[in-house]
Amino acid sequence: MSLSDWLVAKRNSVSKKNIQESNLQVPEGLWIKCEKCGLLMYYKALNKNSKVCPQCSHHFPTSSQDRIKQILDKNTWVPINNELASTDPLGFADQKLYGKRLQDMKLKTGLHDAVQTGVGLIGNIPIALGIMDFRFMGGSMGSVVGEKLTRLIEKATIERRPVLIVCASGGARMQEGMLSLMQMAKISSALYKHQKESLIYIPILTSPTTGGVTASFAMLGDLIIAEPNALIAFAGRRVIEQTIREDLPDNFQTSEYLFEHGFIDLIIPRTHLKSKLTQILSFYHNPYKLD
Repeated sequence: MSLSDWLVAKRNSVSKKNIQESNLQVPEGLWIKCEKCGLLMYYKALNKNSKVCPQCSHHFPTSSQDRIKQILDKNTWVPINNELASTDPLGFADQKLYGKRLQDMKLKTGLHDAVQTGVGLIGNIPIALGIMDFRFMGGSMGSVVGEKLTRLIEKATIERRPVLIVCASGGARMQEGMLSLMQMAKISSALYKHQKESLIYIPILTSPTTGGVTASFAMLGDLIIAEPNALIAFAGRRVIEQTIREDLPDNFQTSEYLFEHGFIDLIIPRTHLKSKLTQILSFYHNPYKLD
């Protein structure tokens, strides 16, 4: 074979190999694109960074199970009232029976309802923690959410633990009507008793925190913390503008706007949350420690 023939054969072989490699399927879920800056990143790298974009610091939605790992000391989480689950007290039906919707959510998320509650350690300090999960019916506050949070706060009061609640919710659960609205008062009452015992409560507002959650326990904290650029509101923009007949600033329902106007106390990125909580809780746990 001449040199020219060998070069042609080699080129054809390389071209065929490239075509075969280009037809290979890339497994789904390995890569994810940031919706804010467009950065394409390896999904495991995003998870390692607490689901925060390393380029623009956009906070991706995350699950309650992930937040347990992000906030608490390793292997200290002890769930309580984990088996409580909603029923269908009103026999509610829209496009789907409420009972069927609950079953679908349980299968999809592996949760019994829209909040996980338990106790654990942060920086070796005992705390009680509630974490709402937006994946379960938009984190809506039904009877079970209210009951689990109330029991958590009551346990924390007895054991003299600080309470932290990670809020992520679209508001009260319409499928339970007045029963869901009653949870606002029930949780608030438990928090009042907790406060009367000189115990601290810290809500952590994530995106979104809206409706009845914002109107009750999300805004009752001794220290209110929010994630950057979180949507925090009671009613939607259109409803407010139609009611007051005025145009509102583009960012008026963000954590940054609320911080500027005194509604929240701190904005802490998710990647720094555990270290900041450790610092805050240590001040409370040992107020005379100066170093």
